Amino acid sequence: MSMKILSIEDQEDNRRIIRDLFTSAGYEVIEAVTGEEGVHLASSCRPDVILMDIQLPGLDGYEATRRIKAIPGLHGVPIIVVTSYALGGDEEKARAAGGDAYIVKPYNPHQLLQTVRQHLH
Repeated sequence: MSMKILSIEDQEDNRRIIRDLFTSAGYEVIEAVTGEEGVHLASSCRPDVILMDIQLPGLDGYEATRRIKAIPGLHGVPIIVVTSYALGGDEEKARAAGGDAYIVKPYNPHQLLQTVRQHLH
């Protein structure tokens, strides 16, 4: 059984990059376009790791991260923030919300894959 990755990302191009990268590496990828949808899918699908954008329509990535971490049984699921937010203090905000790692777009796909693997083992 393959590991499940939940990608919460509103931009189709970014979702496609993540989908192609992780499916080719043998992972199952589940996708959400909004923070609300991501929280729902995290609860129902129980992913092994979550890739979280910050700039999302409606519920932003910080609040979605807080809500996911508050769901019983999901507190230990790694959430890797993958965002174009790179201003001073943004990484600290992401970690304070419950993010386990922080990667700035544009990113090296191999770095993202390696980060996910580190958080799964």
